[in-house]
Amino acid sequence: MSSDLDSPRANTERLLVRQARWIAHDVLELRLTRPTCGVLPPWEPGAHVELTLPSGLRRAYSLCGDVADREVWTIAVHRAPKGRGGSREIHETALVGRELEVHGPVNRFPLVPAPGYLLLAGGIGVTPLLPMARELTARGLPWRLVLGARDRSRLVYAEELVRLGGDRVLLLPQDEGGLPDLAAELAATPPAHAVYACGPQPMLDAVTALCRTADPARSPNLERFTSAGDAEPDQLGAPSGEFEVVLTRSGLRLTVPADRSVLDVVREKFPDVPYSCEEGYCGTCETPVTAGLPDHRDTVIEPSERPTATTMMICVSRCLSPVLELDL
Repeated sequence: MSSDLDSPRANTERLLVRQARWIAHDVLELRLTRPTCGVLPPWEPGAHVELTLPSGLRRAYSLCGDVADREVWTIAVHRAPKGRGGSREIHETALVGRELEVHGPVNRFPLVPAPGYLLLAGGIGVTPLLPMARELTARGLPWRLVLGARDRSRLVYAEELVRLGGDRVLLLPQDEGGLPDLAAELAATPPAHAVYACGPQPMLDAVTALCRTADPARSPNLERFTSAGDAEPDQLGAPSGEFEVVLTRSGLRLTVPADRSVLDVVREKFPDVPYSCEEGYCGTCETPVTAGLPDHRDTVIEPSERPTATTMMICVSRCLSPVLELDL
């Protein structure tokens, strides 16, 4: 169960967009500070923050700066023309000099203890892995990072990675060298080493499948920046009808129709409830469940953890019992 400190609403800042710069094709880096400078809350590699944009959209982005720089938070945003509008707004709005509401940091992708690490990134997926590489270098632990992108202009933070890791970093523009050989990378990585991956869904699917069939099998650590797409096999045919939600802290009892999400219904009463992706992959709307049987349809909680999970992502998950009680 997440504590209040794990919630992106536990820390709320109004931060100034101090600087913006292009770091790769269609990738804009923003540097955020307090308006009068000063120390920001600490964070660890893998953490993200949630920005409330001028339009009111809320979007989560990985912190990719230096954890030792306590006065600046850095994010990098890839412009997704077919996305849901957040990245376009950031790229097309003059944000430098403006203040934005920022929530966090929250870390759902932390470094686990291991004797070594394999970091696999696709495009903008390198952003949470760059601070990890810095941290592992500082600790003197072995690591390797593979970064693939469509072409060389899209290799985010490529020069910094090479300066940091030298031959431990493999850069693979697809138009020059094809796709990364994930099977070979995993085969060359000792079984005790931790595997981290962030990137497009097909890449994450491939990493998951390769780790599952490895001998011995591995459990990769994944960070998604899009939804997983198709439903899991065990979700097919799952009930999607109307059910009741009881908000235990406020005492409200609400009806969730078949065609609406729990998040939609709850936000009518509590518009400030945290949310971001609305597709079940970011974890921002994770809410403690006090009674009832959730129907987990997110990609944050692993399938093996769902039977005992005490939280749910209310943007996509539903209910397998007539009534669901939430700690709201």
